[in-house]
Amino acid sequence: MTTAAYIQDETEFDALLKAESLLVVDCTASWCGPCKLVSPLMDKLAEQYNDRAKVFKLDIDPNKSVAKRFAIKSIPAVMVFKQGELMETLIGVKTYEEFCSTLEQYL
Repeated sequence: MTTAAYIQDETEFDALLKAESLLVVDCTASWCGPCKLVSPLMDKLAEQYNDRAKVFKLDIDPNKSVAKRFAIKSIPAVMVFKQGELMETLIGVKTYEEFCSTLEQYL
């Protein structure tokens, strides 16, 4: 089973932005209750879209600079990038269908 791996730092994040044509990044934190609801949905998304998009998680505590760069003020926040450009940010807990339909727009 494919799961959404964690991005370790901003350097890895920037490398993924350059390398992946469609990138989904779930901004999360271990202390965030709603994030725990979104996490399994991101794993499911990673598996379902494995061949068409890359799905990752980013713990914002050690990566505050990334959160600041994209003005993430509330988590969970799921960012969708196409060709390295931020297309959309979904804030809060959403249904799996909402994440899928958002992703489908950029495929």
